[in-house]
Amino acid sequence: MRKHQAVATLYASSTNRRTLWKAAIKWPLYSVAVMPVLLAAGWRLGARQEVRFDQLIGFLLASVLLLLWENLTNDLFDADTGIDQDSKPHSVVALVGSKEPVRFLAYISLTLGLLIILFLALRSNSSVVVLVFISCFLGYLYQGPPFRWGYKGLGEPLCWLAFGPFATAASLLVVAPKLDYGQNIPWGRALTLGTGPALATTLVLFCSHFHQVAEDAAHGKKSPLVRLGTRKAANLVPWLIVLTLLFEFVPVLLGTWPITALLGIVGLPAGLSLIRLLNRYHNQPEKTYISKFFALRFQALNGIGLSIGLAIAPLFNIEVASLS
Repeated sequence: MRKHQAVATLYASSTNRRTLWKAAIKWPLYSVAVMPVLLAAGWRLGARQEVRFDQLIGFLLASVLLLLWENLTNDLFDADTGIDQDSKPHSVVALVGSKEPVRFLAYISLTLGLLIILFLALRSNSSVVVLVFISCFLGYLYQGPPFRWGYKGLGEPLCWLAFGPFATAASLLVVAPKLDYGQNIPWGRALTLGTGPALATTLVLFCSHFHQVAEDAAHGKKSPLVRLGTRKAANLVPWLIVLTLLFEFVPVLLGTWPITALLGIVGLPAGLSLIRLLNRYHNQPEKTYISKFFALRFQALNGIGLSIGLAIAPLFNIEVASLS
């Protein structure tokens, strides 16, 4: 069946193939990769601290390459298990028609991404390499053999850890002057800054399974959607959105962040659209396919709004408190 799908994909019309490639590239998804370093830069600008923009650009590039590696290897691992043979004609493996070119590109992306991270770490803090490596390993645990923890329903916690404390701590170290943190990792600041946005990133992963519950269950993938069912999962989405915003509002209420940080609320309309969609169509895969894009819009707008809100605080003579 997998071979037949690949052949059918290869000989699809040029219009269909362009549409499939657009879905396979998933370019909007890369907002989750760049968000931690944008947040770190926003926080430092708001605190009137130096931001090394050359390091920021390098980390952006490395983050995109590493997420490309993860996306490509996930397609490879899905091809091995057959979980997407009927429901994912936009798999890169299906579009290319062979695993080897995809595997080659995946590991080229991983190598280049890690080399850039190593270079950035030499110019900032050696802990950056360790933190990024842990984030990559968490990504591998999700789909990679022999672990495949995503099949056990652990994908969402892994996602939060990778894009939350670990990626945010690495970002804070990268954009800061070399001796700013010494040998310390800014865990407190990373948790305060990264918890809410990482929860929004986790929501994207959570919503990506609404349209494939039957396929996941048939292949033994115990995703949260399989365990909860679509109705209970849809009822959980508003709470995830509320928690995301709550983790970002509390520092404002405590005076740790400036009131301008409330700009993260610009993502709320997309969140409300997501809630309405899932309330009406939670068990209709042809309708819920777009839920991950609503979740992605919420994540991107919320994170960018928060980053800008933190960064513009000095324009209003608002002080950003220093965190441990």
